[in-house]
Amino acid sequence: MGALRSLVFTVLAYGIAFASEYSSTRTGFPYGFYSYIDHTRNQELWISNVPFMDSLSYSFLSYISLTMSLLLWCRLDRKGWDVRLVNPEAIQASWRVILTGAALFMMMDVIIDPVAFLGDRWFLGKIYTYQEEGEYFNIPLTNFAGWFVVGTAILFAFGRVARLLGPPPPGRGMFAQALLGPALYFGVLLFNLAVTFYIGEVALGLCGTAITAAIFGLIAHKIRQSEKIGTGQ
Repeated sequence: MGALRSLVFTVLAYGIAFASEYSSTRTGFPYGFYSYIDHTRNQELWISNVPFMDSLSYSFLSYISLTMSLLLWCRLDRKGWDVRLVNPEAIQASWRVILTGAALFMMMDVIIDPVAFLGDRWFLGKIYTYQEEGEYFNIPLTNFAGWFVVGTAILFAFGRVARLLGPPPPGRGMFAQALLGPALYFGVLLFNLAVTFYIGEVALGLCGTAITAAIFGLIAHKIRQSEKIGTGQ
C-alpha cells in the first residue's frame, strides 16, 4: 500500500479497536462485558485499562482479512504461483469487500479467542475474563458479533480515507503479491489450531479445523478459477 497508507491503516485500526475495547470493558458494547487482568501492567504498555499491543494487533489482523477479501473478489493475474491482484483499489471500498473482510476478520476470532481465553494452559497466560460464561467454548456470541462490527468499521473507514490520499504508489512487482497476506492469515489460524490441540482441546480444535478448511477451500477455488480464465473475474 505504500508507507502513507500503511501508517493511516495502522492508526485507524488501532483507534477504532481501542475505542471498542474501552467501551466494551465499561458498557458491554460491542463485545459483551469483559476485563483484562492487569498482572502485566508493569511489564508492558497499557492505555487506561487496555494493553496497547492487544488493540494494535487489530491492525494486522484486519489488514490480512482485507487481503483475503480482495483475493476473493478481485480479478487475478496468475502465472504459476505468481498470483497478483488486478487493480484492487477499484473495489477496495466496495461493500462486498468490506463485509467479506469483516466476516473473515470475525472468523479468525472464532478460532483465536477460545484458545486465548485458556492462556493459563500455555505460554500466553491468563489475560482477560468475561463477566458471564459464553455459549461457544466459554466465549459469548456477542464477542463475535462485536468483531464483525469493528472489522466493518475499520475497513469502511480506511476505504473512505484511502480515496482522499490519491493514487497508490506504483507496484513493485512483488512475486505472488496476492498470496502474501492470505499466507499470514492461514499462518495465524494454524498456529492457534496447533496450540488448541497441544493443550488437549480436541473438540475446539476440530471446530477450528473445519472453519479453516472451509475458508481455504474458498480461496483455492478462486485461484483455480483464475487459472481457467486467464486474468480472473
